[in-house]
Amino acid sequence: MLSKTAFVAAGVCGTLFIGYCLYFDRKRRNDPNFKRNLRDRRAKALLMKEQSKRNKSQIPELRDFEQVQKFFIQEVQLGEELLAQGDIENGIEHLSTALAVCGEPTHLIEVLQTQLPPQIFNMLMERLPVVSKRLMTTLESRQLQVEDVE
Repeated sequence: MLSKTAFVAAGVCGTLFIGYCLYFDRKRRNDPNFKRNLRDRRAKALLMKEQSKRNKSQIPELRDFEQVQKFFIQEVQLGEELLAQGDIENGIEHLSTALAVCGEPTHLIEVLQTQLPPQIFNMLMERLPVVSKRLMTTLESRQLQVEDVE
């Protein structure tokens, strides 16, 4: 007898849940701003991806302090935004680029360690040597191009 009532209760709960989902899905789709909001979110995500691709190739000249500082702040902000949106890989990429260009990374590492979840911070620390190496090869190739021009 108890199992029969449990099955009936589970059936009623399942039916209510499906009805709840259908009701709110219909309400969401009939919202006049739904399509506009969806397009805006997709456009913003596409813009962020394009911006992150552009920023990878625009590493500033390390001798110009103002450019480096501007690039550093831009990378930290972009990394934080991407992490907040759930794009962890690109967020870590930008934060590790900021760490690689930073003149005094120990303070920034301490701040990030307290603010980021441990698994994301560990991923950041694992990614840092790869980004630093890529940054160095980019700077070396840029230096070779300058020498070839001269």
